Amino acid sequence: MIDPDTRAADWVAGTDTEGSEEAEEMPLSLRLSIADALTLGNATCGFMAVYFTTTGILIPHLTGSTETGMARNSAATAVILMLAAAIFDLFDGIVARKLRSSPMGAELDNLSDLISFGLAPAYFVLVYGMVTPGAQQKVSAVAAIVVLLAVVLRLARFSCVTMKDGMFQGMPSPFGALTVVSIVLLELPFIPTLLAIIGVAWLMVSRVEYPKPRGVLAVAMLSWIVGAMGMLAAWAFDAPGGQFLLQTGCALQVVMGAVIPLFATARRVNTFRGNRRESREARAAQLP
Repeated sequence: MIDPDTRAADWVAGTDTEGSEEAEEMPLSLRLSIADALTLGNATCGFMAVYFTTTGILIPHLTGSTETGMARNSAATAVILMLAAAIFDLFDGIVARKLRSSPMGAELDNLSDLISFGLAPAYFVLVYGMVTPGAQQKVSAVAAIVVLLAVVLRLARFSCVTMKDGMFQGMPSPFGALTVVSIVLLELPFIPTLLAIIGVAWLMVSRVEYPKPRGVLAVAMLSWIVGAMGMLAAWAFDAPGGQFLLQTGCALQVVMGAVIPLFATARRVNTFRGNRRESREARAAQLP
């Protein structure tokens, strides 16, 4: 007959041994790296952006609250969180290249980007259509769906299409998300706002090439994001010139979103013309 106390002690000891062995033999696919932790920070920021958009903008509007300062602070907080998500997204790639990434790092990155740069900005557009006077809720809902689907398609294509090193195909989703919320914060008339948002969604699924943020470009992007956070904070706390700073920053973001594709297209055309010229010269040199 087995003593119950002895059996219990053996079971506990056996469990500890098995647990340590399982920890040592944990498959690589289940181990999170530092880059993965940054990626999860990206997802957390995206979720919290949705939270602040709901609790600080949508719910006060539905309950008839007239506290405009709360809505302003919540809108600024939501956008700052999207900017923070972009910083996490920037650094997780850098850390993954310098150190290592787990086998599920790419999947985590896509899922986190979908939350922070797909769901969060699309929800921001949806709420904008509900709280802004003169906006049409149903049309805004369609625009929000277009933004969300554009990010879904862009991320799916990113996983399937191989691009030349240092280039993206289509506007990167963090850049697209920040451009979308900048368009909303500019407080333009409803129809121009709607058309601009759909234009950004189209750029995200287009074949326009965008450079990856590496080296000097990464530093410039980080500086721009930190500066944008400062502008949003000044606007949220109603600092002198805060509204002007916000409008200037949003306008610059939209201008960059429009100008970069033009430069990329012009470069592609020049490259095509140069290749044709070289081809003609090569054929001419072969003629007797």
